[in-house]
Amino acid sequence: MNQVLQTALGAIYPPQCAICAAQVSTPFGLCAECLPQMQFITSAACNGCGAPMATADQNEKVLCEDCHVLARPWIEGRAAIVYGGLGRRMVLALKHGDRMDLARAAGPWLARLAAPMIREDTVFVPIPLHRWRLFERRYNQAGLLVQALAKELRCPNRVCLTVLDRPEATPSTDHKNREARFSMMQGAIVPSETHGGRLKGRSVLLVDDVMTSGATFAAATEAAYSAGASEVRVLALARALKGGALAA
Repeated sequence: MNQVLQTALGAIYPPQCAICAAQVSTPFGLCAECLPQMQFITSAACNGCGAPMATADQNEKVLCEDCHVLARPWIEGRAAIVYGGLGRRMVLALKHGDRMDLARAAGPWLARLAAPMIREDTVFVPIPLHRWRLFERRYNQAGLLVQALAKELRCPNRVCLTVLDRPEATPSTDHKNREARFSMMQGAIVPSETHGGRLKGRSVLLVDDVMTSGATFAAATEAAYSAGASEVRVLALARALKGGALAA
């Protein structure tokens, strides 16, 4: 699309806030009212799960309480926003409200965090959905986030949407405790029989909409390693926090 046509369309259909539809200057951006309400994780964060840390040097690789207790199978993890308030509304709208455009809004946030984690051979892999869940929802929100991330970083060739599979339809993990989540997800994600070989010897960046306990990311990480991945890092749009508080 040429610049003249883009300018004309922008005059007729000015960009709107991704959350509230107020007029903004940048497509897929947030307005002056919504932006301060989004809890971005921009300060020091846990190197294992991306949870914001209340006291830590921004450049220091530290672990939160959960990551000291749990042995994370991935090398490092990050999250863009806190799963609460406006962030929770955004994730639920993307996941259940057919707001696929919200993935584009999240693209720059994810790209900022992904850039330091990317290696020359890194591929971007979404957490897979079971085929019936995908049929009901019509799209995989993690896949949309991966594509938005790759578009922002201008490397669409790094996207691998079908290398992991979820052969069994696991129940929802909502309202389950940490032990139940990990037990439920044990072995629930496997390498794709037809495309899993693409991960052999590659650095992998796993992407999903929310990290809560980390059980789903752990299952996907183990699947990536079993497919021959050399190393795995994880990236979530949002990080759910216990009690909504910052990690000590």
